[in-house]
Amino acid sequence: MSDTATPQITIYSTTWCAFCHTEMQWLDKLGIPYVAKDIEADKDAYEELMGKIGGNFQGVPVTDIAGEVVLGFDRPKIQTAIKDKNIQTISA
Repeated sequence: MSDTATPQITIYSTTWCAFCHTEMQWLDKLGIPYVAKDIEADKDAYEELMGKIGGNFQGVPVTDIAGEVVLGFDRPKIQTAIKDKNIQTISA
């Protein structure tokens, strides 16, 4: 699989988090690929997240954009990171 086919964005979320769902819908609308991981249903995803944030959990969503971690649905920070990391939309 090529790098362009593998999503470089991971969203750590929960099923009940409205901001998580809003962020995913927004990325879907933009055509930006991502992987969503439910930290309540997936223990490995929870452990992975804790490793990335040094165990300092402050809530979800937490978005890893090619190594840059953004806490919360901070649209300007996410847009800047997507641009800085040169993440492309999915071709139709």
